[in-house]
Amino acid sequence: MKTAEETTEYDDGYDDDGNDNHDNHDNHDDGNAIGDDGGVHRGEAPQLRRRLGCSDLREVPEARRALRELLRHWGRPGSSEIAELLTSELVTNALVHTDRDAVLTATVSPRGLRVEVRDFVGRRPGLRAPNAEDSTNGRGLVLVESLADAWGVRAHGVGKAVWFELNGGAA
Repeated sequence: MKTAEETTEYDDGYDDDGNDNHDNHDNHDDGNAIGDDGGVHRGEAPQLRRRLGCSDLREVPEARRALRELLRHWGRPGSSEIAELLTSELVTNALVHTDRDAVLTATVSPRGLRVEVRDFVGRRPGLRAPNAEDSTNGRGLVLVESLADAWGVRAHGVGKAVWFELNGGAA
């Protein structure tokens, strides 16, 4: 059974209060980034960065749509669907279990996909056994543990980031 891994801190471009310290843009898998100004910025890694509004569950399908666009040519069949499912679980957890904004980052590299959802509440998530009487709660991290190639939680200044990785296989 896989267990959550601790990771070391790295600079994700956001300060401890969630302020964006880099150009705000969504990157797509063609190696270009589309900025807020609509301009194309060439040569950046395929990446999605998205701020998620406080407790706004409308962000979940929007995050899935943005990730689907990033991954339209990535990985073996079924990989992007798994990535979408796991991303929606992490986004939902961050929005439901905190009363703050969150930040979604998804990066495609030669090694695969890494998705991270950072929130600004220090309380760490835990795996829970799903309760048969409660059909909608308690399954998110169980799914992540079951389907991701790796996953974990890392602490940062005033919160945490929950992440997963998928190797994606051959494109």
